[in-house]
Amino acid sequence: MDILKRVEQYREEEVKLKWEGTFAQYLELLKEKPWIGQSAHSRVYNMIKDAGVEEVDGKRRYKFFSNQLFGLEEALERLVEEYFHPAAKRLDVRKRILLLMGPVSGGKSTLVSMLKRGLEQYSRTDRGAIFAIKGCPMHEDPLHLIPQHLREDFHQAYGIRIEGNLSPLNTMRLEKEYQGRIEDVQVERVFFSEDKRVGIGTFSPSDPKSQDIADLTGSIDFSTIAEFGSESDPRAYRFDGELNKANRGLMEFQEMLKCDEKFLWHLLSLTQEGNFKAGRFALISADELIVAHTNETEYRSFISNKKNEALHSRIIVMPVPYNLKVTQEEKIYEKMIGESDVSNVHVAPHTLRVAAMFTILTRLKEPKRGDIDLIKKMRLYDGESVEGFNSADVDEMKKEYQDEGMSGIDPRYVINRISSTIIRKEIPTINALDVLRALKEGLDQHPSITNELRERYLNFISIARKEYDDIAKKEVQKAFVYSYEESAKTLMDNYLDNVEAYCNKAKLHDPLTGEEINPDEKLMRSIEEQIGISENAKKAFREEILIRISAYARKGKRFDYNSHDRLREAIQKKLFADLKDVVKITTSTKTPDEQQLKKVNEVVARLIDEHGYNSTSANELLRYVGSLLNR
Repeated sequence: MDILKRVEQYREEEVKLKWEGTFAQYLELLKEKPWIGQSAHSRVYNMIKDAGVEEVDGKRRYKFFSNQLFGLEEALERLVEEYFHPAAKRLDVRKRILLLMGPVSGGKSTLVSMLKRGLEQYSRTDRGAIFAIKGCPMHEDPLHLIPQHLREDFHQAYGIRIEGNLSPLNTMRLEKEYQGRIEDVQVERVFFSEDKRVGIGTFSPSDPKSQDIADLTGSIDFSTIAEFGSESDPRAYRFDGELNKANRGLMEFQEMLKCDEKFLWHLLSLTQEGNFKAGRFALISADELIVAHTNETEYRSFISNKKNEALHSRIIVMPVPYNLKVTQEEKIYEKMIGESDVSNVHVAPHTLRVAAMFTILTRLKEPKRGDIDLIKKMRLYDGESVEGFNSADVDEMKKEYQDEGMSGIDPRYVINRISSTIIRKEIPTINALDVLRALKEGLDQHPSITNELRERYLNFISIARKEYDDIAKKEVQKAFVYSYEESAKTLMDNYLDNVEAYCNKAKLHDPLTGEEINPDEKLMRSIEEQIGISENAKKAFREEILIRISAYARKGKRFDYNSHDRLREAIQKKLFADLKDVVKITTSTKTPDEQQLKKVNEVVARLIDEHGYNSTSANELLRYVGSLLNR
């Protein structure tokens, strides 16, 4: 890729997007494209909506957030539907500060960053185009030029409501540069950029004794006092505070509740009335979305302080809990590793899944129902089917605790431990045992974990280890069974012959003696028990198999090894149980014979080709499963 050529193309595209003209020409453009007169809240909502919306199980999923935020679909749906959508419709929630509250490393900063980067890109599209009075440091809305007494007529004609007054600087410019002729005022298209401080601002609290309110509202430029003669001349004022520069877009108020009170006073007027006070001027109008974020402890402390009551009613709190789905947590780790310099390290299959299981278990609350444990709850939350439970049970469990997901192990801790494992291990491959070991060691160094919590978390590591043991055995089981594929097919054909005879109350012919014999109940049960088919349920299961065979026959298809998932699993388990001795020998013998070595190599090759292992991790898996079987 020629990076310089791409940069040149980007510059050329930006030149094509630029537009300049008079206010009269802007009004003509507004007739063609009325959406360019939308508010900041409306622009954010349309940006999210235009990226695509899909319905999944009756719930909305916004594609804008995909590939960056995982497992927060419900929180994001609530955020869009309860804040952005009504705010875009000019309902009262637009006069509120959006406060994202959640645990550390839960995705709050990522969410705000996505909104910022999204607005930067959206402002370069036709639907997200923004126009401002040329030369205005606050990128003021040109519609503020319309006099108050004509605004109702303008609304009737254009369908656009105008809020806010012309800023002191542009009021002076209108008189001095344009002699009051609003139709001649120059308008330009602007593009949001946090780096260039256009439409996106970020305020971060520091020492209250040294931080100046000018960081928010701008300040007097004393070097120009001699030129303009007065501190109240707007030309002698630098409109360069974060509230000024974020006008028309979004301002992120980092750790808002850590701020000194004087920095929050300006938000009272800005949120409710859409303006703020700066210097010796009239109120300055600003149209911007204010997003703040904090953790639950700071928020509780904030609302308990009576002095903050005026601000309480001007805040909409949106909880952003931790993800509670194992598969989504895996994606978080994959993303974080992919963005690092260790993305070339081979992570063995199921490594991140096992780490995710441990993490999710630390975030879940104990179910109040007696017929369910944390493991089942974890699986149900992840969308797995658990016998005896349905989606209504999941919804019921989610209502048991309002604060579920607001505590537990954060993704950064897990990634730190994975990183430590990668750095310490000389071979560029890690597996689930390496990570579980690192997670366990890290608990002793974690400053905020009490002894009681540590014991609980150690128990979760043990549970995750048991889950991995089952996964590992199944993985090797599949690889070994495939190496004995003919044996598996023969075993299945034998089972089907017996099932057919059983269901039809018929007899089988002994291939050696030719005599009639009863169906082999012992064989059938030895297979069915592998997948938990009880004595009472065996008849229904066998009839189900026979119906499936008949259905295939009607369609002219042959019922084979892959036609019934549960039966295939049962055959694999049965064969693996019969092959356990072979597995033990081939994985534990230091000098296996030629036949054993051939089998091991076949299994390793299958683990590499079809299961995503490399040579090192495949051999480590075989040795580990061998040790499990030898216990």
